[in-house]
Amino acid sequence: MTDQREYVLVCAPTKAGEQFIKILKFRGYKVAGLANCRTQLARLEELGVEASLLIDTHHEKSWCRPEFAISRVYLFENSVALCSRYVRMCRSWTDRPIVVITTSPHPRHVYKGLGADHVIYSYSGNVSFLADRTALQG
Repeated sequence: MTDQREYVLVCAPTKAGEQFIKILKFRGYKVAGLANCRTQLARLEELGVEASLLIDTHHEKSWCRPEFAISRVYLFENSVALCSRYVRMCRSWTDRPIVVITTSPHPRHVYKGLGADHVIYSYSGNVSFLADRTALQG
């Protein structure tokens, strides 16, 4: 089980990502959101994330480590380039598992090469099984 001081970090620019946040919150996890624009940040806050990070992904010097501990990272792909930057950024913050959820089978090796531990292909975006307690264990 994740430590009570740790957050599950989620980048959710897709409906599937938003649904995943709702599932995590329902199951009692502390959720932090990751966004690169104010519109996404506002949406994450509407979803009830306990902490949020607004990051300029184009400038690596702005990729400051969050002040909270991260138990796991879930990145829902909306763009290969943006998701690749998120993987690199999050890998610099934590050695905990990073999971990329994509609707395209092609970028799997790209994400793995950048530091993702798991790349999950899901056409439907239904990855609620990832919110199971056993799936969230380190």
